Amino acid sequence: MSKLRVAGIVAESIVDGPGLRFVIFAQGCLHHCKGCHNPSTFDINGGTLMDTDDLIAKIKKNPLLKGVTFSGGEPFLQAYAFSEIAKECHLMGLDVLSYTGYTFEELIAGFDDHPEWKSLLENIDVLIDGPFIEEKKSLMLLFRGSSNQRILNAPGSLLSLSPVLMDL
Repeated sequence: MSKLRVAGIVAESIVDGPGLRFVIFAQGCLHHCKGCHNPSTFDINGGTLMDTDDLIAKIKKNPLLKGVTFSGGEPFLQAYAFSEIAKECHLMGLDVLSYTGYTFEELIAGFDDHPEWKSLLENIDVLIDGPFIEEKKSLMLLFRGSSNQRILNAPGSLLSLSPVLMDL
């Protein structure tokens, strides 16, 4: 499989999506959102280089997981490796949620230059899109930091090529 630059992992989380989740924090982000709660993930060369096979083995160890979450940093900077993990998670019966600082519209507009973005989108179930905007921050939002961020049905959005909102 591939290598993935990781800022960290959380083996069991209930705050990064619905149910008990394994969370992989991508290292590297170009958005540099003001007020970001993970600024240590900005450095593209930071973190730890991990084999995707090793991450998948860690996920397989917990039969109680409902799903896996890709957070950041920016998972779409390493979309190919994350899509490999997502495919394996689906084979295990797990759902996959990914955060991104890009909007869905920016992602689909970038498919020609970044075909790996399409591959990742095709292999996730839920996309939480948009940059964190400090002025729109709210602690009342489920699984989001600011009100501009949307919870999207990834397969439905890809099918219609427009954002399809969903409730979690």
